[in-house]
Amino acid sequence: MSSHAVQIVSIGSEEDDYSFNLDEDALNSIISKCPPKMKVATISCVGAFRTGKSAFLSWTLRFLRETSISSSSSVRSSNNGDGEWWKRGGKLSEGEKFDWRGGSERHTQGIWMWSEHFIRRGANGEKVCVILVDTQGLFDNETTMSLTASIFGLSTLLSSVSIYNVSKLIGEDSLQHLALFSEFAKAALNSDNSEKQITRPFQRITFLVRDWQNFTIEEPSSDEDFNSMEEEMDDYIKGVIAARDAKDLKDTREQIAACFDKIDAYLLTHPGLAVAKKTFDGDPDKVDSTFFNLLDRFLKRTFNQELEPKRIHNKHLTASELFEYVKAFAEVFSSGGSNFPEATTLLAATSAANNNNAKRISTEKYKGEMDKLAGPSATVYAQPADLEEHHVACEDASLQLFDSMATFGSSTLISSARDEVKGTIRESLQVYKSLNDSRNPLAGFETYVLPVIVAVGSYILRTVVDLSCTSWSQTCKASSDVLGQVTSVILLFLLIVGISKAKLISARVNQFKSALQVMAPPALETKKTS
Repeated sequence: MSSHAVQIVSIGSEEDDYSFNLDEDALNSIISKCPPKMKVATISCVGAFRTGKSAFLSWTLRFLRETSISSSSSVRSSNNGDGEWWKRGGKLSEGEKFDWRGGSERHTQGIWMWSEHFIRRGANGEKVCVILVDTQGLFDNETTMSLTASIFGLSTLLSSVSIYNVSKLIGEDSLQHLALFSEFAKAALNSDNSEKQITRPFQRITFLVRDWQNFTIEEPSSDEDFNSMEEEMDDYIKGVIAARDAKDLKDTREQIAACFDKIDAYLLTHPGLAVAKKTFDGDPDKVDSTFFNLLDRFLKRTFNQELEPKRIHNKHLTASELFEYVKAFAEVFSSGGSNFPEATTLLAATSAANNNNAKRISTEKYKGEMDKLAGPSATVYAQPADLEEHHVACEDASLQLFDSMATFGSSTLISSARDEVKGTIRESLQVYKSLNDSRNPLAGFETYVLPVIVAVGSYILRTVVDLSCTSWSQTCKASSDVLGQVTSVILLFLLIVGISKAKLISARVNQFKSALQVMAPPALETKKTS
């Protein structure tokens, strides 16, 4: 099946109070394909409707296919390196683009994630699993402001880079909307663990300004020209976010600066009149070359030099960890898009997701270490003292790992989660003890040892009776007969058991040999000592 966009969040209508619904199965179908221990980077695109977000992401998909190490698609990335990647493959086909259409009506609804992931090298050289996210256009005259905030909030919460798509310039309205929506993230600042507060809950916001008309160089022809254009971009964003004297303008910029580690901008020229038409079919030959050259430089910056995995509480996340956070965040918004979520609720969701990940990873560490000594695949019996010592060491390491991860949110909730980890460890210990006992070479020998002792004892008593009593004594004769019958019955019992359970007897014999080997080393050590 070809790659395609998958809706992970759907929104309702006025009839159902603008419900906000996460499709966990759809989300998991994509995230679970990432290599289990590889960090994940999620790049989302948000912005006003009908501003070309889906088209931008579609060209981004082609860039990723042509330049990534590999992808989850049935057709692997060509990895052809630099060059005019936008021309390779001709027109964008249905299986390689986010669906878009021209016109004035909104098209994308909810939040969509591309089903294919891409493996790339991050800024530090580490392999990263990259996922693209498209969102419903904001301010479409049909969606409430609260639901718009929910869409923006969730997409930003799950993203390592949020690309804020704006038309022609960064207006004050765009900044104010960004400040309003990023208020969701400020809940992370309300942790009662003040010594470990996260000052900026989001990583990066990039203003992608479309149809920019104010470059000094109108027809760039060299790298120097494009470098000069990028210097103009840097100057532009510095001027936009520079401090202001007016209180409302100052507050807006301070709010944004308090929520994002990095704020930058990239300016793209108009792609050409053909692209604006409803009939545009994704033919790269109809797109202005300057637009593609600038797009190429922007994508290389975003997905090469500055690519960083998703980070929450100063920890880079794997796909499974990100999944827990997305579920927790979506739960906050799913109570109804018409209700703006309270910061304390979002804080609790963030803390719960972080605690769940800490619980899962720390208990997995305990079980992984215990499996080596007493797990299902272990074959050697461990002495109880050795098992207990190993358990204590594994429990300490597991709890230390939990403490290093569970650093956000209510200390009461963290303590409760830690107790759950200890409870799981206690339950697991009983399982390991049972598994270990089943490998005890001395286990079960009482079934055979006791009858043998009785039989040997009866035989010895009968011999003593026969030697010590006269032949005419009826009491002695009766006692001898009884003891002889007891010996015979027990031997017959053992014979029957031996015939019916020959394999088990053989196993018990081997266990007995193992038991002798277990007991032999102490004896040898005693002799050496003496």
